[in-house]
Amino acid sequence: MFTGIITDIGHVTQLDQRGDLRARITTGYDTKTIDLGASIACDGVCLTVVSMGPDWFDVDVSAETVSKTNLTDWTQGRRLNLERALKVGDELGGHIVSGHVDGVATISAMSDEGDSTRVTLTAPDALARFIAPKGSVALNGTSLTVNEVDGCDFGINFIPHTKQHTTWGDAKTGDLVNLEIDTLARYVARLQDWA
Repeated sequence: MFTGIITDIGHVTQLDQRGDLRARITTGYDTKTIDLGASIACDGVCLTVVSMGPDWFDVDVSAETVSKTNLTDWTQGRRLNLERALKVGDELGGHIVSGHVDGVATISAMSDEGDSTRVTLTAPDALARFIAPKGSVALNGTSLTVNEVDGCDFGINFIPHTKQHTTWGDAKTGDLVNLEIDTLARYVARLQDWA
């Protein structure tokens, strides 16, 4: 489990298509404190560390994960939002995030409002009903509050801190974004389906 509070920005340094995709990611984390098999959210995708060095770790990514995320856009040099798994007793500053991406949203509009940036995204039809005004979403692993919803479109704001301490300062219209809906919304909708 994660919180959606980004604690490092990594870089993809190698991509190797084997049976699965192997990605090498550089990090500012002290890799001596990372166990093999640990989970790290990479742009919101929960991935398992399979190898590591002094400033990098490798992850294997299945074809299923690639098909449900924006990993098709990963290239060498790409910056990634990173978050290590939540430990008992850690502060929960965002919301509960599983790292199981539900689908890919697209940035459809951006505009500056003061020092913040207002962003409109378009969610896949099947996921739009799970997004609610003032609810939470995880976008590329970042816990964000939804401003408004209009059909499949929803808006969020990036404050300067978020733009500086995550990859969101690089965002542009047309970008594909990993979307994880709020777990609570998923279960409420499932219960309604049974009613």
